[in-house]
Amino acid sequence: MLGMIKNSLLSTVETWPHRVLRRGEKEQLSYEERECEGGRFAAVEVEGKPFDEASKEGVLKLLKYVGGSNDKGVGMGMTAPVSITAFPAEDGSLQQKVKVYLRIPNQFQASPPCPSDESIKIEERQALTIYSTQFGGYAKEVDYVNYAAKLKSALGSEATYRKDFYFCNGYDPPMKPYGRRNETYFDSSCTQ
Repeated sequence: MLGMIKNSLLSTVETWPHRVLRRGEKEQLSYEERECEGGRFAAVEVEGKPFDEASKEGVLKLLKYVGGSNDKGVGMGMTAPVSITAFPAEDGSLQQKVKVYLRIPNQFQASPPCPSDESIKIEERQALTIYSTQFGGYAKEVDYVNYAAKLKSALGSEATYRKDFYFCNGYDPPMKPYGRRNETYFDSSCTQ
């Protein structure tokens, strides 16, 4: 636990490498199209709980992993964002199922430590092209659903992206009270 706290408060945060392809603004919403680098990610699935509760559980597991709860007992440093895959229901609300991802820091990409928690899997993910919009505050399910709807409206019918899930991303530790960064991503790499 101490490693997790030290890791989130005192370490530098490595961000998921990406390149902005274009920027847009429509209906008072700014958004970007980005190409995000692939790599190895720690991932955990949580089902049967509301989004906010499931997300918190998944994030804590991954923070413990990068904080030293792994076969090497090493604190790896923090990466951002913590990315939560949300699965929308037909009515726009979110299903009681999430998959939480954290990119393995560059120093450990080639050979990540094995998680002590068996529910955490190390996955190789390909590069993604995404549409993203940013907002502040302490994000909850209602905020992500709201910004996903705004991004969908701003992109209109011309943009193609996956409709069966989207990513809810947080960049900041919970102890940061202001200047917080959250984003909603739509995956346009491989459309349905």
